[in-house]
Amino acid sequence: MEPLVATPSLSVPLRLVVGVVAGVIATLAMDGVMGRLPEGMTPPLVAAGVLTDRRPADAHPRLAAVVHYIAGGASGPLFVTLLWFGEALLGPSTSTYLLTTAVMYLAMVGFFVVVVLPQSRGLTRARVERTRLDWALSAAAYLAILVPLVALGSGFLR
Repeated sequence: MEPLVATPSLSVPLRLVVGVVAGVIATLAMDGVMGRLPEGMTPPLVAAGVLTDRRPADAHPRLAAVVHYIAGGASGPLFVTLLWFGEALLGPSTSTYLLTTAVMYLAMVGFFVVVVLPQSRGLTRARVERTRLDWALSAAAYLAILVPLVALGSGFLR
């Protein structure tokens, strides 16, 4: 009897790389949307302010950009990982992509609105409300770019 030999595949790490690249591209697109919304780049400034215990207005813009792009780039492979779980449970399909996108959207908005934004200092109630809405729209724009890029990149790897 011959021993079992596993043949390693590059599809898993390459799909994660697709997620990172798609995440960075989606973050660039998200910036375009944020720039047109009332609160603009307030969400990244909120995140940087929370990390440094400062008001968003006092947060360093470069730190906000770094945090924003690291989170955006890392969210791509997170989406790919959630997609693998979905594909394991439901099989690869458009429905799996849609369900995974909904889960990712809820996670993105929920984390920012429930964990990050309440820790921010110095925003009026009106600005908090606008920032929530702006973030929800920005996250939708991010996913509108990320999901097709991941699908396209994943298709090339099969």
